[in-house]
Amino acid sequence: MQEKVEKLLNDALAEKPSLFLIDLSITGANQIRVILDGDEGVSVQDCIDISRAIEHNLDREEEDFSLEVHSAGVSEPLTMVRQYKKNIGRSLQLKTETETIEGELTDVTDEAITLKWKAREPKPVGKGKVTVKKEATVPYNDIVEAKVMIKFN
Repeated sequence: MQEKVEKLLNDALAEKPSLFLIDLSITGANQIRVILDGDEGVSVQDCIDISRAIEHNLDREEEDFSLEVHSAGVSEPLTMVRQYKKNIGRSLQLKTETETIEGELTDVTDEAITLKWKAREPKPVGKGKVTVKKEATVPYNDIVEAKVMIKFN
């Protein structure tokens, strides 16, 4: 079942190059769960098309199954370089082993991401605080979790 679903899914995704797979899981009870993302987002029609490409090529008479196809939710952590790239310019909350940073995602490479943010810090001389611009480049290996922060203005 796993190989057949993977092939059907890969064939369907090949016809929609802006979409990409985040996760495919199949339980022992043949519950198939597909999570997609896309460079320009994922529409309901995209989910329907991918679902049909899989469902119409599997035989329930041969082996019963259930199928869920949906997009990665906004509360889901980013897991792939392609997801980071599509979110350049947005605010991220990034957790490493030692700190949590919230800033604007300004650059993405194959090795790391760069965040910029403003912070209030004590003045170097005298009392009070001053706003400083900060920047950090964080390798993917150091990222424990990264989520897009939704801002309502």
